[in-house]
Amino acid sequence: MTSSPIAIAGAGLGGLACARVLQLHGLDVTVFEQEASADARPQGGTLDMHADTGQVALRTAGLHEEFRALARPEGQQMRGLDPLTADVVSDEIPAEGDEFHPEIDRGQLRGILLDSLAPGTVHWGRPVEDVTPAGDGARLAFADGTTEDFALVVGADGAWSRVRQALSGVMPEYSGVTFVEFGLDDADRRHPALAALTGQGTMMTKIGGQALCAQRNSSGHIRCYAVFYAPENADLGFGDTATVRAHLLERYAGWHPDVLGFLRDHDGGFTHRPLYVLPVPHAWTHTPGLTLLGDAAHLMPPLGVGANLALLDGTELATALATAPSVGEAVRRYEAGMLPRAIETAKACAEGLGHLLSDDHPAGRDADERLVSSPR
Repeated sequence: MTSSPIAIAGAGLGGLACARVLQLHGLDVTVFEQEASADARPQGGTLDMHADTGQVALRTAGLHEEFRALARPEGQQMRGLDPLTADVVSDEIPAEGDEFHPEIDRGQLRGILLDSLAPGTVHWGRPVEDVTPAGDGARLAFADGTTEDFALVVGADGAWSRVRQALSGVMPEYSGVTFVEFGLDDADRRHPALAALTGQGTMMTKIGGQALCAQRNSSGHIRCYAVFYAPENADLGFGDTATVRAHLLERYAGWHPDVLGFLRDHDGGFTHRPLYVLPVPHAWTHTPGLTLLGDAAHLMPPLGVGANLALLDGTELATALATAPSVGEAVRRYEAGMLPRAIETAKACAEGLGHLLSDDHPAGRDADERLVSSPR
């Protein structure tokens, strides 16, 4: 294709992976990100990078060795506890040399991708306000009142994508499931009993339509989630840590005191993360100059596939743009592969979300219960 400029809205994993591969092929790309800087907010928890998706993408981007240097194969451990006794009921420990889905902190992986880009690729503090087709390309309108035209605008701008509005107009829907996030700092030293219950990877315990999950991150941090069904605008008392803790302890009353220690003894406050998803299937009519990747295209429950698919989307789109005879042909080629894959995976994740809080699917025994992405 020609060297006409490409714009990517959003500096998340998928958008950055796309930019990286485009630059490897000598193509002109600019990433526009609404946040003021790379460290404007915490980047979420730990991710498992699958050998057949996320790691394929990282190899395409020439960054697999950088990933392996920070990845934690021991984080593949998946442990299930009985919530009433705190007994370990299942414990899947990775075999020596198993690197099918090692863990890495989202922030670390994003840092690898950012460091791989040419200086100035990401324009921080440039939120996209509107996107419209413009001839064979598209026009971006920014919050500062300026506009720019591009041969292609890629919507990598997440759950509430502005670019999606120009393609399908579909908005995410509340799933009925709420996550409450909290954490343990320097857990092995400050919270040794809770660290021991967690193990080296992910711990889950559940009963009666609610669950607790704890996940090892780097630097001794354990990120935790309380997961349960709740109305979309449920008043859990956020803004006052003691009120939220009291609410959760009442909700989980009857669970073993050792398990309730995660709620009693955590560090810092609580973050409310109601879970939103795009309807299944979500697709759009091909529109010249526009396309989507990652959560903008297929927002799913956080069951360990979202980041992997975003990376694969980004690298496949960039490869198509580098090898197809035109932008339009490249996007058609990309969408023809991405959309069926996303729809199939989204169906599986919708089913997996039902399993997540079901007593018929014991904690820790189903691969679709790997809560390894931070809820949006």
